[in-house]
Formats: sequence, structure tokens, C-alpha cells
Amino acid sequence: MTNTEVDRTIRINPTTWNQGFAYDQAQLRPAPVQLLTVAGQGSIDADGSLLHADDMAAQMALAMGNVEDLLERAAMDLRDVLRLTVYVTDMDAALGAYRVLVERLTALGATPPATLVEVSRLAVPGMCVEINATAGR
Repeated sequence: MTNTEVDRTIRINPTTWNQGFAYDQAQLRPAPVQLLTVAGQGSIDADGSLLHADDMAAQMALAMGNVEDLLERAAMDLRDVLRLTVYVTDMDAALGAYRVLVERLTALGATPPATLVEVSRLAVPGMCVEINATAGR
């Protein structure tokens, strides 16, 4: 069992297999003063158009970029994410592209508890990734 404390966050990981995916199985944090809830973000541009139809890696990168943009607008970053949920339409393709998320999380030392969920479809035809998050400070 590995429990580590970083900036008053206690990372709880009874095993180590999850480290390669850049997430903790649980985290105990002080209660946040501010809570940011981020609606599902996809590979959507400023005009609401889908970009990179059916390209899992490109959509994952842009969806995460959109999450990071909202975090930045709230004076936060990925280290402030309390929970990350990634919805995908193809689990095998998502696992192959997941390095896109791991690289971004690892760059900041962020390891939020995360869930990867396969769904039959998302709201926009051609969309294969949607990411939502809860963050707090």
C-alpha cells in the first residue's frame, strides 16, 4: 500500500498498476473553498463544430485542452482536478490513445482519481471522446 502526501493531498493507492495511467485510486484533500464543475468537453471548436471526427487521439487531446482552458479561466490547473471522467465510444482505441492524457497529467504531477467509460455513442455524430471534471481549490 502506498499513501503519499503532496501539498496536503493524501494519495491513496493500495496497488501500483494505476501509476502508468497517471491517476490515484483515491485522494483525501482538505475541503475546497471553491468548486468548479466542468461539463463534458469534446473535440469542439469555438463555433461548436466537431473537429477530428473519429480520430480518438486528436479528439482526446482537444477535449483535454478544452478542460484545461476552463480550469485556467477559473485560475486552476490539472493539479486541482478532484475527479476526471472520460467517456469514449471505443475502449481499445481509447487505451491506445490514453498517453495523450497521461502526458498532460504527468507534466504537472497531477494524478486525479479518474474513470474511463465506454458508451455506445456521444451527442455529436463522429465524437468519440467526452471529458468532464470536478476541480476545487
